[in-house]
Amino acid sequence: MKFGREYEAQMIQEWREAYMDYRALKSIVKQILRYRLQKQHRPPPPPPPPPPFSSGSGDTAPLKSQDGGGGSGTGSTGLSRRVSLYRAFSGLTNRASRSPKKSHRQHNPLSSKRHHHHHHYHLFDDDEEQIILINEDDNAYTTTFLSSAEEGGEMDVQFFRRLDGEFNKVLRFYKQKVESVMEEADELSRQLNVLIALRVKVENPNVDFPSDINSVPSSPHSTTSRAPATSPMDVIKEMEKTEDKKVFKPAPVEMLDHIKLKIEPETPLTTLKCMILGLNNEQTFTKAELKRAEELMSRAFVEFYQKLSFLNQLAFSKILKKYDKTTLRNASKPYLNTVDHSYLGSCDEVSRLMSRVEATFIKHFANGNHREGMKCLRPKARREKHRVTYFLGFLSGCAVALAIAITVLIHIRGLTESEGRHQYMENIFPLYSLFGFVAVHLFMFAGDIFFWSRYRVNYKFIFGFEQGNDLGYREVLLLGSGLAVLTFGGVISNLDMEMDPRTKSFSVITELVPLVLLICLMMVLLCPFNIIYRSSRYFFIGCYFRCLLSPLYKVILPDFFLADQLTSQVQTFRSMVFYCCYYGWGGDFKRREHTCYESEIYHELYLAVAIIPYWFRFAQVCIRRLVEEKDKMHGINGLKYLSTILAVVARTVFEMKKGTYWLTVAVTTSTIATLFNTYWDIFKDWGLMNRNSKNPWLRDKLLIPHKSIYFIVMVVNVVLRLAWMQTVLGIKEAPFLHKRALVAVIGSLEIFRRGIWNFFRLENEHLNNVGKYRAFKSVPLPFQELGGSKNM
Repeated sequence: MKFGREYEAQMIQEWREAYMDYRALKSIVKQILRYRLQKQHRPPPPPPPPPPFSSGSGDTAPLKSQDGGGGSGTGSTGLSRRVSLYRAFSGLTNRASRSPKKSHRQHNPLSSKRHHHHHHYHLFDDDEEQIILINEDDNAYTTTFLSSAEEGGEMDVQFFRRLDGEFNKVLRFYKQKVESVMEEADELSRQLNVLIALRVKVENPNVDFPSDINSVPSSPHSTTSRAPATSPMDVIKEMEKTEDKKVFKPAPVEMLDHIKLKIEPETPLTTLKCMILGLNNEQTFTKAELKRAEELMSRAFVEFYQKLSFLNQLAFSKILKKYDKTTLRNASKPYLNTVDHSYLGSCDEVSRLMSRVEATFIKHFANGNHREGMKCLRPKARREKHRVTYFLGFLSGCAVALAIAITVLIHIRGLTESEGRHQYMENIFPLYSLFGFVAVHLFMFAGDIFFWSRYRVNYKFIFGFEQGNDLGYREVLLLGSGLAVLTFGGVISNLDMEMDPRTKSFSVITELVPLVLLICLMMVLLCPFNIIYRSSRYFFIGCYFRCLLSPLYKVILPDFFLADQLTSQVQTFRSMVFYCCYYGWGGDFKRREHTCYESEIYHELYLAVAIIPYWFRFAQVCIRRLVEEKDKMHGINGLKYLSTILAVVARTVFEMKKGTYWLTVAVTTSTIATLFNTYWDIFKDWGLMNRNSKNPWLRDKLLIPHKSIYFIVMVVNVVLRLAWMQTVLGIKEAPFLHKRALVAVIGSLEIFRRGIWNFFRLENEHLNNVGKYRAFKSVPLPFQELGGSKNM
């Protein structure tokens, strides 16, 4: 893999703008290369310049090591790689100072300091040709190219100007992030100190306390001044070994008088209790509170540890190596020394903080088990498995073969013109269409995952998937293919159109196949064993349960995203109602007869299940989020779902009762809902149609390079939004399509539209995260000072 692709793959996508723009610098190097090639082919050809290096190699020259040793084993790449690996894995170092190395400039053989102006000029050694002069002023670096008067030197000047801009950008961002994590470390230190005191209060350990227990400070060091020899996590010490004897030094329990637990209610019962009785401000200090506080602190430490992954500095070495190879110069050595001795290269606060976090987490939240602690802090990434690819290909082939077999059987038997065709389509087809809707949605979601990965959308972070437990597009396709195989196999078993002339009924076993498939599907979904992606199944069940009780749970993105998916699965819910009626009160499945369409209970359920998904979103947006966030946009969004509910009710009633009045109501409400939803899709959910953006009528940032795609999908979205017109226009059948098949096609088109919406909705969410550098989850901390609204 080329470094450019590897570099982009390793990026934290939300910090993409803070990384060095490797492509832009590489394009400048290519311009220099093209210019030099053109110059060489000019008649008469100029004599080849003498090699500027002391070695015989024409590509790269060996560099000297930092301690002045020979350069026989180290090139520009080797120097940068050694430093990079040292910075990334330097957790075992334990320097006394909290600041970068104080003497790095004194030991830098390539720099000299002018005290009056505070500039630093980084030069070559005496035996090397002087190419660049690097000047540091107020923590900003500028490079002067000393051969700018040469022919083509303006391109070299442009290269170093752009390189300085990228380096200063990375340096500023790195400083901001280091300061941010150090402040967060201070807060975690104070929170953990309170947690230790709560443990002492609740568990009351039977340990001999030292006589000077009251002399233990009640809070860690101040955030405004840090001792030079103490990192923010050094205050977290509960057990210490002194002369092979454990001495217990608990945090003082008196600090609990000045704090309160601010754990938000998480269950519907506690939410209702808080709404009715209000928050309980009394401090009970129970084991349940301690357990919940430990869970929050454990999650906070894990998320904090993930933040300690900073920028890849190898790109500077790679681009300078390309420049040296193209220009036959040796500019990488002084520049890389500047990078190495800057704050970016010499600051070891992050690495030392990582080791302190690891030690603290293992001690307090992993019961001293190093393996389990590191497993939580560094979860393994999901590995691609060959058997998934194999079974995906096998099941996909089986599904295609079964689909062809069904087509051939229908043609050979002449089933499209059979007398039992209408009976089959009215009774059996709606049963299998449920599995078809689910399979189509799985295929569309697999496509979404593929394109999210293709265009670097961090969907795992947006959805809150646990690392290593998320499903890739292959796994989702595997599930969809497996479901398609089972569905097509069941369809073949039910393709008989004639009843047994002796019993005047169909075979009971084959007529029960759709019901057995549905039961098996539900059993797999609820299976407690660790098979068939249990963590993902439970994640889905949890989101679905929170949707059912929408107003009583805090709204998070996976929940309302699932509720949006359910609004496109109305026909699936109606098929489930048909299952209940056909195999229950209104049908005789042995004879393929039913009275569901004349049943009042069926009509009421048919209408109710169409409203429920939109009610989920209305409850989430208008009831919960509007009350919590006081944002009027949530109220407007709630009106959108209310208009959709009215349109669904009007169309459903018109479908049952007909009449001019209900036709007028259905057309009016559906038109309003369509305009409202289309506007919200394009302007709000996708963030498009901004005429003042860099990309006219789109938005400033786009992930898909072809702008025409955005205009095409906007048109497609509008067209598919008009599928409801099939109902009000009275289109019951199409050529070669039964009316039940037409309903299934319209339902599949809505799922297809939702799949398109999914990609652009998450693209917009991802770009919002990029604009605000949101790359990690924010975990609420459990403790808060009394009388204050902020954390401790």
